[in-house]
Order: sequence, then structure tokens, then C-alpha cells
Amino acid sequence: MQKVLTAEEIREVDRLTTEKYGIPSILLMENAAHAAARVIGEKLGNSVTGKSFLILCGKGNNGGDGAALARILWTQGAQVFVYLFGNIAETRGDARINFDILKKISGSKEWISRNKNCLFLAEIETAQELALILMLGKKHILIDAFFGTGLSKPVKGELEHFFMTIRRPLNDKKNSLLFSLDLPSGLSADFAKPIGLNVQADVTITFTAPKLANILPPASNFNGKLITVDIGSPYELIENSPSQLFLAERIDAQSWLERTKFSSASYKNQRGRALIVAGSKKMAGAAVLAANAAMVSGLGLVRIATPKSARDAVASRTAPETLIAGVAETKNGAISHAALKEVFELTEKADVVAIGSGLSSDEESTKKFVREFVKKRKFPVLIDADGLNALSPFDLKGSDEFPLILTPHIGEMQRLLGIDEKADLSDRVKMVREFAGKNHVILVLKGERNLIAAPDGRVVISPTGNSGLGKAGNGDTLAGIITGFLAQAVGMKVDIFESVVAALYIAGLAGDIAAEKFGKRVMTASDVRECLVEAFKGLEEN
Repeated sequence: MQKVLTAEEIREVDRLTTEKYGIPSILLMENAAHAAARVIGEKLGNSVTGKSFLILCGKGNNGGDGAALARILWTQGAQVFVYLFGNIAETRGDARINFDILKKISGSKEWISRNKNCLFLAEIETAQELALILMLGKKHILIDAFFGTGLSKPVKGELEHFFMTIRRPLNDKKNSLLFSLDLPSGLSADFAKPIGLNVQADVTITFTAPKLANILPPASNFNGKLITVDIGSPYELIENSPSQLFLAERIDAQSWLERTKFSSASYKNQRGRALIVAGSKKMAGAAVLAANAAMVSGLGLVRIATPKSARDAVASRTAPETLIAGVAETKNGAISHAALKEVFELTEKADVVAIGSGLSSDEESTKKFVREFVKKRKFPVLIDADGLNALSPFDLKGSDEFPLILTPHIGEMQRLLGIDEKADLSDRVKMVREFAGKNHVILVLKGERNLIAAPDGRVVISPTGNSGLGKAGNGDTLAGIITGFLAQAVGMKVDIFESVVAALYIAGLAGDIAAEKFGKRVMTASDVRECLVEAFKGLEEN
């Protein structure tokens, strides 16, 4: 998992890099420029020779990064046009050094003639000047080096017009790429919500570590493809930063798959056994989706406990390897409190239990069953959908011995908190961290980017998944996948929290594969389950 740092934490890493390790800040700026040049070169077919770049700079260090990048691209054979919004005399420190270098090179006929490619530097002060520059240079590759992590207020006045101008060409798909350095200018590093007008990038090259605005929507939607590059700060400084926010990575999923791989000694009890308490007479399909997803996750055995009247409907559509038990029900075909003893007997052959998919929480008897079952548990329990509604507002406690894993979407989260729909939940990271800590649970908040919170304060953002997953049945499928991973974690003694993180990453990856194969409009929850095969294969082969 990769740490996500605040603007202040990044500044502290930079400071300690210089003070503790003696690495000059000007070298960090040079490293950032070289790293950005490598990414840009790779995106443009591994060569920038003959390419034309328009680099738009601010007066701060982000502009200094842009100035250093301009020099590097020029030495690699590119045509480079640099426009500083302001005056070189107003720049300071490392940025001033790089702008002064550019000024000397661009003013030297000998250097330019020797390299036979253009390096041009100009100072501009109005949005009208910029508009003319963009209009005349439509075929340029644009590089946004205006603001980095230092911005905390919305841009105003001429700067606002500046951003309106720079955004317009991006609406034209024929226009060339726009790269942003560190952040799309106009975003504030520490906020998931845009604070005003900002640039829309095709690729964002962020330095040292991602920031919240790089990875959490809606701000992250302006980043395009995000690439994090190392600029030379010692890894231990990042690792020792106080941040408790992380971004899940491909290597996390690969590591989990390695630890739970099949060996010659693998058998069903070793790989974990899951009991899924789900379904009702009216919603048998939810139990089917959850169980079928769990079955293909790699665990050893899946058993379903469902109301008697739903048993045949569930059995006819689940994999034949699934074991199904019909239990006591209410007159409306939902699990009743009377089923408690039957279900607990089934748990004797289970390592983990999932409860909630299609359960129905309308009847008091069903709610009573869920509450009492969770209170008396002697095993890890995942609670989803109607299981969450039955426990709302939430007043139970998890434990290290018998973890509770809750998987709400935002509406279910509001009910768990006992608040109305108008409440401000914009700071989702703070909300999930506080809820998980207070109740000692693992909390998965589903949404445009899934958040996973641990009781100890860690919050992980999962980068996979897409809007095509926001359809009926995908929540049940996800619950099944997580349950399957949990069963393997218990059976093979792998960390529970890391298993939930891996499950979210791989489930989202399967969703991305499904979107690529079928399209977001057409893809279904069953497609996502089928695409797990390709997700596993791709991760394991690499």
C-alpha cells in the first residue's frame, strides 16, 4: 500500500530530505523534472524529438518544475515554448534558478543553433495573451505547471480567466495531451472536492506520494491517468510520516494471492469455509449472486442458509457445489428469529459468516434474528445490505478475536450513523476512520472509490472499479467475493484487513475488465463474477 500524504506532510518530507540527508532542494526539483520527462517520453512513443510543447508556469515551485522540465525536453530534441504567468523577477529560490537558466539559454543564439530546436521563454500577465497563445499553438502538447500542493484558495480574477482558457481546448478531443505536474492546477492537495475552477488533465505526474486530490473523487476525476514518481526522498521519510491514509496497489493483491496460492496439500477445510445467510422469498437472487461469487474466489466450501420457501429458487441457480439449507421463516418468507438455533448449528462447519444479502429487514422477527446472531457470534462476520439495515443505528462492538466487517453504501452508512440524508458527509475519510475506531469494526464504504477503514485508524482507498458497477446485484457479488477472501484468510492464517483490501482491489479489477469487454451500459454483476477469472490470471501471471 502506498501512503497518501497531505501538503504539509510532503513539505516535511522535502525538508528532512535536505536537512537530514543533505540532498539539496534544487536536486529534488531536477529529479522531478527528469522523472516527468521520462513519463512524457513513454506516453509519446519513447521519444520527444520533433514534438512541440507548450509549458504554462506559475511563479512558485511548480512553475520551477516546469522550467526545469522545459530545459530537459529541449535537450532531448523537442520544440519548447514556456510561458510564465507573471515576471521572472517575482520568482524565488529554486524556481528562480531554473527560470534564470531558461532565460540565458533561450537568449543564446549559439546554444539554439547548436541544438537546432527552439527553446522560447516569455512572461505573460493576462488571460487574453494566453488565449492567443493557445489559439496559435493548437498542436502543442500542453504541460500545466502552474500550481502544485501550495494552493489553498480558489483562483480569482485573471487567474480564473486563465483556467477557463486552458480548459477549453480539452473539450476538443482532437487536441493534444495535457500533462499536469503534481496536481491539476486549481485543485487543493488536501481536499477531495474541487475548491474552484481547475485544469482537466489527461495525465497527472505526481511527485513522491499521491495526495488526496489525486485519488479521491470528485477531485481525482480531473487527474486523468495518475502516475506517481520518485524524486529522491529516502523511502523511510515517507514511511515514517504520520499519515494513516493509503492507496491500495496491484502488488498488494498479488502478495495476497501468493500467500493464499494452491499447493499440493490444499484441501477444502484448509482453504476456508463460508456460510452465507441470505435471501428471502422475494429476493432469492441476492443469495445466488453472493454464493456464486464466493464459490469462484478460491475458498474451499460455500453453504447457504436461506428461508425454506426460497430454498428451491436458490438451489436451481447456484453452482452445484454449493450446499443449501432451508431454515425457519416468517409468514412473508423472510428468515425469522426462530431460525437462530438452526443457523448457529450450521456455523459449526464455517470459518466466516456473511449475513444480509436479500434478507429483508422489514419484519421485526428478521431484525431480531440479525441482532442476536451478531451479538452471539464466535467467528468473523461480514454484514451487508439488509443485515446493515437491521442493525441501524449501529450500537454494537467488534473485536480482534471475532471481527465485524461492514459493507455499506452511502445511504446505508447514513442509517448506521442514525443521521438524515441531508447531513454533510463530504469528508468520507474522516467519517469512516471515526466510525471504524469507535465501533472497532472493519468498514468498507462503497462508492465511486471504495474506502476500507481499520479500527486502528488506517484508511485504504481502492483505485479499481468503475461506474458500471453501480447496478443491482453488484453489492451482493462484492459481498460474496469479500466473504470468500475472508474464509481463505481464516483458513490460511492471513491478515483479515489485508484480505478485505485485496478483495476490493480484485473485485474492482474484475469490474474494469467487464467494462472493457462489454461496456458499462451492458455489463452485469454476473459478468463481473465471470471476469474474476481474468483478474486472477492477470495478477498471478505478472
